[in-house]
Amino acid sequence: MPGPLSGPASGAMSGAMSGVTSGTSAHCPLRAGRAHRRNRAATFALDASVLVALLAASSAPTPLYPLYQDRWGLSALAVTVVFAAYSLALLSALLTTGVLSDHLGRRPVLAGALLAEAASMLLLASADGAGPLTAARLLQGAATGVATSAAGAALLDLTDPRRPGRSALTNTIAPVAGMAAGVLGSTLLVRFAPAPTVTVYVLLAALFAAQAIAVAFTAETARRHPGALRSLRPRLALPLAARRTLLTTGTAVVAVWALGGFYSSLGPALVRLVAPGAPQAARGLVFFTLSATATLTVWALRHADPRATVTVGCLAVLPAAPLTLAGLHGVGAPAVYGGAALAGLAFGAVSQGTLRLLLAPLAERDRAATLAAYYVLSYLSMSLPAIAAGAATRQYGLGATSHAYAAVAALLAVAALAALAVSRRLGRPAATSSDR
Repeated sequence: MPGPLSGPASGAMSGAMSGVTSGTSAHCPLRAGRAHRRNRAATFALDASVLVALLAASSAPTPLYPLYQDRWGLSALAVTVVFAAYSLALLSALLTTGVLSDHLGRRPVLAGALLAEAASMLLLASADGAGPLTAARLLQGAATGVATSAAGAALLDLTDPRRPGRSALTNTIAPVAGMAAGVLGSTLLVRFAPAPTVTVYVLLAALFAAQAIAVAFTAETARRHPGALRSLRPRLALPLAARRTLLTTGTAVVAVWALGGFYSSLGPALVRLVAPGAPQAARGLVFFTLSATATLTVWALRHADPRATVTVGCLAVLPAAPLTLAGLHGVGAPAVYGGAALAGLAFGAVSQGTLRLLLAPLAERDRAATLAAYYVLSYLSMSLPAIAAGAATRQYGLGATSHAYAAVAALLAVAALAALAVSRRLGRPAATSSDR
């Protein structure tokens, strides 16, 4: 006697079950793949938001410097020292912890740095003089250096082959967008908030704490390996391709980041000098003009040839300097803002082009160290000239210092143009995949 599932019925059931099984096996990997892509996209967005928030916090004090000067009687030199404390601490962190996330993983390093960043915001909110303000900026700079390296490297880990260049573009556009957002938000709080020197930092502290919690729930993107303690020894090891690129474009990087440091630290004082009757909010917006223009430039030139992009940036420095100086000779604040806009165009073009040339040919193992080296050069260029300008302002006045600063920036741009021309004439690209 045939059983209940023998014969045709059994075959039909087997076929049906086979269909269910094959359908399940066909669709589960598809669903898993979609979920994996969504998780990677969410992690990418979170890491990008971290870079934006870090740089927003770095520029948030710019509109507050005039308030600190009026409240505590700070000199221009004191302001540049406070500004430079952040940059130098950030440099120290980049030199020592630039590749730490390669060993411990992106997630724990980034989460810890974000909590330290939140603590620095609370210290800034409670500062009551130049000393506490400088100490808070030192902690902020160190935390930012650690977090910037880890977040930037994580973005490179999440590179999508279907969207080449997205990670390098994000590493370029997120910082300048963050600086613009930080200056604008802080300026609005100066205008409308009852306690602007407290409110902006409390809001940022809450944001960093929330990001640290979110990072803890993301997937790790780096393969951990031993040697974390050895990695803390300061060093800058660059692959040949990256060294060639920085030899060609490094002078341009110095020029545009030095201009960024000038507008960030002394820009509000320059606006006050050329337009004494301008409202308080207008003083902080000069650096917003630079960073917002830089953001738009990075986006507009994202598909342009990177070498040509760097050249455009160098050319933009040349009229930026005299236009800014025209503000000191009767043209007033519009010239200063126009110069800041051209400086922003130069900043965005040079930064974007250089990063694309640096990162495109690199193997995964070289990305974090190269990114750290780029930021070391950048922040040295931003902080040391600003300190020198602050000291010169005390001795010679802001007007004379601005003239000298603009002349040096223009000469650096000319030197960068010459280096690019020589490299082009030799027929050697700034970086090629064969140079790895």
